[in-house]
Amino acid sequence: MKTLFNKIQYLSKMNNCAKWIVVVLILAGSTVQAQQEPTYTQYMFNTQTVNPAYAGSWETMGFMVLAREQWTGIENAPSTQTFTFQTLHKNEKVGLGLNIINDKFGLEKRLSVFGDYSYLLQVNDAGLKLRLGLKAGFSSYSNNLSSYDVIDNDPRFMGSSKYSFMPNFGVGAFLYENRYYVGISVPKMIQNEFKNEENYSTQAELRHFFLMAGYVFELSENLKFKPTLLGKVTAGAPLQMDVTTNFLIADRVWLGAMYRTGDSFGLLAQWIINNKLRFGYSVDFATSQLKSYQSGTHEVMISYEIGGNRNQSIASRLF
Repeated sequence: MKTLFNKIQYLSKMNNCAKWIVVVLILAGSTVQAQQEPTYTQYMFNTQTVNPAYAGSWETMGFMVLAREQWTGIENAPSTQTFTFQTLHKNEKVGLGLNIINDKFGLEKRLSVFGDYSYLLQVNDAGLKLRLGLKAGFSSYSNNLSSYDVIDNDPRFMGSSKYSFMPNFGVGAFLYENRYYVGISVPKMIQNEFKNEENYSTQAELRHFFLMAGYVFELSENLKFKPTLLGKVTAGAPLQMDVTTNFLIADRVWLGAMYRTGDSFGLLAQWIINNKLRFGYSVDFATSQLKSYQSGTHEVMISYEIGGNRNQSIASRLF
């Protein structure tokens, strides 16, 4: 979810009733709070963007590129492009990572660059591991307020909000074994509030808490079942839960379905092409009032692994 005013701005162009919502919003005050971190349907393969402790868990060097086009059919709807990279340090206990996220919604633009550091603790001899992570970097933010369609030329929406460098940091923990994982993280600890000269105010970076978990059941030699869960908590927004079920067929194809509370449901698939390359695709269908105005949300993901110390094939990595 993005800044609530931005969302309603586009709804206001769709029907006359929604324009009255804009009036109520403006009269209610000039500060708006909502969830703002990008949402991903293929979150179980894109964990590093929200949890720095995930860096190094591949036990090899690799990168992932993900593109998400949300609410297709609505002009200037959210569009997100993500690049992540991770590798192990020589001592194999230290994981290093890089995240670059380009996020656009309407006239609001964000570019984030964050580095990840994780340290591995061996919990027991059975293979249970705990990684503790630190994320640090900066975001670039701009929002041309004067170009919005507002009622009666509200002076608070004149000019622009532009910040080219906003440092931030986050923390995370990732407990995992070959068949399951549990993680908790806060990717951005600092809350940033933006104002322009006309006293428009928005908290453009809020503190998000993420809780994630997954387990793999081996149903047969060629079929595995993996339910996963991602919870997101933000001040000023309701709890959001992503519940997903995936089946791995013959260690080559993932097929699954997802439900996001109060928002959407979707389908996803991933093809493990060879020992280095994966390709994923997902489509979401809105369950909110937006379902009448858009044609779904689409994600495409590609990951590639380069060498490394792991002897197993890429198919053995289940998350």
